[in-house]
Amino acid sequence: MAKSSADDEELRRACEAAIEGTKQQVVMSIRVAKTSGIIGIAGKLSRGAMAKPRVLAISTKAKGQRTKAFLRVLKYSNGGVLEPAKLYKLKHLSKVELVTNDPSGCTFMLGFDNLRSQSVTPPQWTMRNVDDRNRLLLCILNICKDILGRLPKVVGIDVVEMALWAKENTPAITKQQANPQDGPVTSVAEEGEMTVTVERELVSQAEEEDMEALLGTYVMGIGEAEAFSERLKRELQALEAANVHAILENEPLIDEVLHGLESATNCVEDMDEWLGIFNVKLRHMREDIESIETRNNKLEMQSVNNKALIEELDRLLERLRIPSEYVTCLTDGSFEEARMPQNIEACEWLTNALHGLESPKLDPSYSNMRAVKEKRAEVDKLKTMFVRRASEFLRNYFSSLVDFMMSDKSYFSQRGQLKRPDHADLRYKCRTYARLLQHLKSLDKNCLGPLRKAYCTSLNLLLRREVRKLLS
Repeated sequence: MAKSSADDEELRRACEAAIEGTKQQVVMSIRVAKTSGIIGIAGKLSRGAMAKPRVLAISTKAKGQRTKAFLRVLKYSNGGVLEPAKLYKLKHLSKVELVTNDPSGCTFMLGFDNLRSQSVTPPQWTMRNVDDRNRLLLCILNICKDILGRLPKVVGIDVVEMALWAKENTPAITKQQANPQDGPVTSVAEEGEMTVTVERELVSQAEEEDMEALLGTYVMGIGEAEAFSERLKRELQALEAANVHAILENEPLIDEVLHGLESATNCVEDMDEWLGIFNVKLRHMREDIESIETRNNKLEMQSVNNKALIEELDRLLERLRIPSEYVTCLTDGSFEEARMPQNIEACEWLTNALHGLESPKLDPSYSNMRAVKEKRAEVDKLKTMFVRRASEFLRNYFSSLVDFMMSDKSYFSQRGQLKRPDHADLRYKCRTYARLLQHLKSLDKNCLGPLRKAYCTSLNLLLRREVRKLLS
């Protein structure tokens, strides 16, 4: 038996390393050439065809009590390392066909019934020699019968010839025979005890006996091969004619099968159309989902921004809120000495509120807001009202203070002698309203003119009267 890459242990280990992690065991690995062109005379590739080095590996995987079989195609990477290229399940293997254009018989095709596009010609695998071809195909057929319980359709290959080749190329089982009288022990190969796995699987014992009985009917001498061949040809033609006759008799059944195939084709076409519609709907659904996700992201960002805006507006509203006690004090509160602390506190709040509604304490982006404008107008109205009331009160207060001093006889000099006036009471009363005057100055400088005039006029009247008293 010629040395083959199927016996290359290093190649098998490389295949096992390439499919490591799949829990599959490599049964056989062999080097092949993948072709997609047409093989011409003398086994040469036609123009446009290209042979690519590949490795075919038969692997199995145990899953419970069942065993799955696979045909793996491995290719060489740039670094010369094997890597998986394609994976076929042997349960879908429907046909093994020998390529007739290759006279060497080393090229064949494997047809699978689950390929998506059956219109594409399956790849052609070219072996180095017929022995390698027989090794691989017999391994595939044995696994199909052992594991799957069926054999694929074999076209262009003589199964009997392959069984005979397996019988000739399978090592015989040796039996040890010991006889003390005959001398040393010798190894004898007994033909009756040889076991051929492929032959047993492809041709059963009963079929083998039927074939031997059939061959026994051809009683011909040695050298009558041509007559034997002609007889086989005639019988083959008779069998083909009988097959044609049987096909014609079963025409209604064929018509029924064709009708069923046509119905199945229509169902497949309808299914393809439905799948196309579903693909369009799925694409639209994906677009809708993406649009919803985009809007959700925008809404989430908007929610965060709204939360921050609400917090900022709450702080702004807190700044714009006018306490009711200050409003009462600024609009119609009393200016008596006992109420002056409340008035001063209201003036301080009013001053801070006016400054808080102006730059730089207020963000310029808020200055044009309607609420800010309305609040500023309300505060200005409070300021105007308070300044008017305070100015009027101070003017009246200055007049009444001078009148009180003028009515006090102890305030003036007596017996025509110059006496220093006692201004303590005046200073005390002026000190009481000094802070009010300061706030009025910061709120409205224009109100100081009338106050100054009223104060000076009243004080001049007091001084003139005192001078007249002294000079009389």
